[in-house]
Amino acid sequence: MLISSQLGFSQNNTFKIAFGSCGHQDHSLPIFDVVVKHRPNLFVFLGDNIYGDTYNMDTLKAKYQKLGRKSSFLNLKKNTPIIATWDDHDYGANDIGRHYPFKAQSKEIFLDFFEEPKNSERRKHKGIYTSYFYHFQDKKIQVILLDNRTFRDDLIPYHSSFKKEKRHQFYDFDYLPYQTSDSTFLGNEQWQWLEKELLKPADIRIIGSGSQFGIELNGYEAWANFPHEQKRMLNLIKKTKANGIIFMSGDVHYAEISKLQDPDLYPIYDITSSGLSSTWHFATPNKNRIEGPIMENHFGLLTISDEKNPTIKMEIWDISDNQRIEYSTKLSEISFKK
Repeated sequence: MLISSQLGFSQNNTFKIAFGSCGHQDHSLPIFDVVVKHRPNLFVFLGDNIYGDTYNMDTLKAKYQKLGRKSSFLNLKKNTPIIATWDDHDYGANDIGRHYPFKAQSKEIFLDFFEEPKNSERRKHKGIYTSYFYHFQDKKIQVILLDNRTFRDDLIPYHSSFKKEKRHQFYDFDYLPYQTSDSTFLGNEQWQWLEKELLKPADIRIIGSGSQFGIELNGYEAWANFPHEQKRMLNLIKKTKANGIIFMSGDVHYAEISKLQDPDLYPIYDITSSGLSSTWHFATPNKNRIEGPIMENHFGLLTISDEKNPTIKMEIWDISDNQRIEYSTKLSEISFKK
């Protein structure tokens, strides 16, 4: 899908992508009014857009409708184009994957709420993965939204025979990593689609995932529970020679930037914005963390400059409109060497 960069506000010399996750429909969500002040070209919901947590589709729909009536959400919708993917709570239930029995019905409610066209390709395949292209000056920006629920295998419950490192001793693990490669995070259909997407021409690629991609194993939900799938992603980036990839993620109720280093690959950044209205009382250890954590309500912002070698600025802004994180990289620094 190709969309003009003129949608939304921003300025002619920048392209801004705002994003966030974990906003409860019972909260007032004033963070959306702060987002609008920054005049982004686009806002991306990264999951837990509501807290559905139900097997009753009337209840799920009613919770979306409650979000849709909020003045702050209506302000965002009026002023900023919105795209979205989901995570567990808006998909249906906490930490659930492919065995959620109402995933087809939940998908239709999700797509209807976010006003997906009736003839959209997204409605024709299983899951809600999709991509968008935006022209900004002479650059093409691709935004890929993954579905980390519809095809994902169950997580492995923690058991005490797994020895935790000392730095993890202050909290309880919920899950363990898979030790074999016979499980899936995205599913073969989505993997095949993703490879085709990464082969399409683009200068900068933003990949949205409800679960964190760039963190180490922390005993909670993340790509690290499926280390073979995390590695598959890195290998796919190498195989396709896709330049300019930055991940954005949600789920954990705090903000941080993680940096993954892999042989023969440029640095992979994952900026997590998770706390539109939800909070958490601690951040787990993360050896890949280079910025954060920020525990207050916030949203994320990616700003791309109009230069031959663009600067991509990664920011976190809190509920009081204070900048809490700023980290920048040049496109050349997240590209394969020629």
